[in-house]
Amino acid sequence: MSTSLSHAKSHAEFQRAAQFIPGGVNSPARAFGAVGGQPVIMARGEGPYLYDIDDNRYLDYIGSWGPHILGHRPEFVTSAIQAALETGTSFGAPTALETEMAELVCELVPSVEKVRMVNSGTEATMSAIRVARGFTGRDVIVKFAGCYHGHVDALLVQAGSGALTHGTPSSPGVPAGCTSDTLVLEYNDIEALTAAFQNEGDKIAGVILEPVVGNMGCVLPEPGFLETARELCTKYGSVLIFDEVMTGFRVALGGAQERFGVTPDMTTLGKIIGGGLPVGAYGGREDIMQAVSPTGPVYQAGTLSGNPLAMASGLAMLRELKANPPYERLETLSTKLVDGLHQAAEDAGIPHVLAQCGSMFTLFFNTEKVTSYAVSAQNDTDRFAKYFMGMLDHGIYLPCSQFEANFVSNAHTDDHIESTISGARDVFASLA
Repeated sequence: MSTSLSHAKSHAEFQRAAQFIPGGVNSPARAFGAVGGQPVIMARGEGPYLYDIDDNRYLDYIGSWGPHILGHRPEFVTSAIQAALETGTSFGAPTALETEMAELVCELVPSVEKVRMVNSGTEATMSAIRVARGFTGRDVIVKFAGCYHGHVDALLVQAGSGALTHGTPSSPGVPAGCTSDTLVLEYNDIEALTAAFQNEGDKIAGVILEPVVGNMGCVLPEPGFLETARELCTKYGSVLIFDEVMTGFRVALGGAQERFGVTPDMTTLGKIIGGGLPVGAYGGREDIMQAVSPTGPVYQAGTLSGNPLAMASGLAMLRELKANPPYERLETLSTKLVDGLHQAAEDAGIPHVLAQCGSMFTLFFNTEKVTSYAVSAQNDTDRFAKYFMGMLDHGIYLPCSQFEANFVSNAHTDDHIESTISGARDVFASLA
């Protein structure tokens, strides 16, 4: 059974943070607003575990929101960072590490012939849509409700009342003009996507989507959805962009595009590519990427892009994943966990559905299979909040929102999976 964990130091530290940081956090995803209570303040990570400043230990199913596919602080990554640190932290000039990273990404990701390093997934998606517009000479970008592509003005939109409605800003500070050329559709809606191209195909610069969604929970593409997007973009001369910030090197070594056999024109990357340090990238077909300055007219720059510490960390991670692919084991572990959670919830009579792609998964408190944001919006978030707090009290650290994916790492073991299922059984019993 659960033992109540003390968070006295975390609570005091959070009160201090709230005096100087908006909401006490540097990213809203870390706030506990959706589940009640206050965030836990972490001190360190090791393998599959996180330790907070109250000396509580948690089995971690966030992994820094995806990057730690091999667990926290693998020795080969920390050693690579330490070696790079001996040479300096930043030069503002090219290094061989950047070329080595570019070569490896082009080798591993099917769509990428040339790649540009940036500092975050948001920078990557912002740059990719700019390049798509510059390359095609068009303005309209199609995105899907529930797919999050960073805090880019043009992509911070909500759908209007119709199926073919241009987006309106979903955040203060975003002028209406920034989203007037963003068309918002429902994920997995092949009919609406086809109609959009029939109506505005000659205006559409590109389509951006998460090939497996991680930001309305883990939502998989329905059969034919990715293929239709590919066919329509080819037919109308639009740029198909896969946002693989989350799925890149996670659901397969070559990302979701390798797993599903659909190759986009451009890909955005982040998370695992940095090995835990801030790195993003965007790349794609050579003719498209040649539009980027200094070889082309589309401007994008960054003082710390290709930072040597970040490149060393990311290279060490990608080389390890290539040399010793963990994907088969991760799939087995994740399937065992998902099956166990399903059975535990079923036994307790808790309405639910589960979604899994590789080592990404989400337990939805929903009676309907989640295929779009419209369905995900029906999740029982109150029940999720109780589930989250119960699991936290069992020393299991999950995303603090029903609308986020969970991640299994290769540092997890069968015993960790069993203890997680056991903890969930206790919590479900209290929710029934």
